[in-house]
Amino acid sequence: MNQIFGEFIEEFPLDHDSLELSFTSSSRPIKKGWRNIRLSAYFIADYFSTFFPIHEDAPQGEDRIKASQNTLSYIGNELLENAMKFNEEIKHYKVKFGIHFLEDREKVTAVIFTKNSINPQKAEKFQAFIQELLSADPQELYVQQIENTALDEDNEASGLGLLTMLNDYSAKLGWKFESDPSHPRLITVTTMAQVVV
Repeated sequence: MNQIFGEFIEEFPLDHDSLELSFTSSSRPIKKGWRNIRLSAYFIADYFSTFFPIHEDAPQGEDRIKASQNTLSYIGNELLENAMKFNEEIKHYKVKFGIHFLEDREKVTAVIFTKNSINPQKAEKFQAFIQELLSADPQELYVQQIENTALDEDNEASGLGLLTMLNDYSAKLGWKFESDPSHPRLITVTTMAQVVV
């Protein structure tokens, strides 16, 4: 079962910069590292600033760099929170988190991604939400999800973070679901957000 939804980049150019972190489940569950999520998102956003093609001393350069860092830390935090929250705790299975930088003459695109494992039932439910997300108006769906969340406080999968990425940051979202032959009851999902900074 390999499926792709949305705007997903499978192959990156060989000559681009990237950074990847892995969170390994060992004696402590990955979810115990919850407090490190924001720290990891800020680290990736700060790391990005070394590649940003605008100098701090340029007109509004520092403001653009800070705005880009804020965008990347928000998106990174949301993606990593979701990956940790919905990850199946299997020994030796890693949650991956990273960023790729794609640069052309006119723009820099940051591609933030997470990869985690989920069970097939959660994968089906998530895919149904993704299809709704890709076919609906993001603004209307955002309001609907806020209303649903207000009515159901236990709603763990509201999707508000993904909708905020679409509505407030103009991110392009993509997902890849893959079967894992070594764990037939697991599916890996890579979630990707592309944002021009």
